[in-house]
Amino acid sequence: MRVSYQLSHSLLTLWAASYACAASSWGFDDATVSVQGKKAGVGGAFKEKLAPNKPLPNPVLLGPSDTLKILLTAKEDRKAKQPHQAFLLIKDPATSLDTSYALTVKDNGKGKVELVQKDLPTQLLTSSGPLSASLIIASFGSSQPYHSHAFDISLKFDPSSPTASQEKPLRYGKLPEIHHTFKSEPQSPPKIITLIFTAAVIIAFPLLAIAWLSLGANLNHFSKALGSSPISHTLFFGSILAMEGVFFMYYTSWNLFQTLPAAAAIGLVTFLSGSRALREVQERRLSGLR
Repeated sequence: MRVSYQLSHSLLTLWAASYACAASSWGFDDATVSVQGKKAGVGGAFKEKLAPNKPLPNPVLLGPSDTLKILLTAKEDRKAKQPHQAFLLIKDPATSLDTSYALTVKDNGKGKVELVQKDLPTQLLTSSGPLSASLIIASFGSSQPYHSHAFDISLKFDPSSPTASQEKPLRYGKLPEIHHTFKSEPQSPPKIITLIFTAAVIIAFPLLAIAWLSLGANLNHFSKALGSSPISHTLFFGSILAMEGVFFMYYTSWNLFQTLPAAAAIGLVTFLSGSRALREVQERRLSGLR
């Protein structure tokens, strides 16, 4: 008797728990589905009431410029409440492809979702038959979720508009080899242009000497300058000629990384020797030598 009583009590408790779980479930109330066109006037829109687990007998016609709207009040155990998830699931029965659209649900359970034809993916727009629309309402806890077929959608297309074409999906795989085309090496200017400017530079030296002589340049101090400061003057004029040589090498064969170190070293020598040479010239000017 004691074992029989305990077994009966356990079965009764299990039945009560299962009954309580079954009694608590999600659903909806005050639900309507409507289709409003752009040119439809007052009262010209399609509108039908939705009932739980009772799909509409006729498909809902959705044109290219129509807007499908669903309004409902989500309820848990007959009490209006905001669920964690509420979706409108649209599925192609022939291919089993589907897509979902979330309902905007407030704290009082009132939810809404709007849909136009262009929101549907191409795979569903090219369906050969009506699309199946289902409502899904669920949340955390022990309450049973709601998932049931609500109505069918029949798509109506504009004959003047191009039909939607399904693009081939992107697949990861071997791609054609990429051949890089690098920029060609810079070409030297024509030789005739180079010769003209070279001749102009060479002619400038005698013209500069003639201009110095005509302006009264005194070459008698050349030996005195070399005697007073031979190293600074020699290095100064030598560095100037060396810098010209660096420019020539850069023009003919060197690159920038070869030119910059040589130019920096020669420039340092020019600066140090030039300052000492100019100091010697200043001393001769202060002594009255012109």
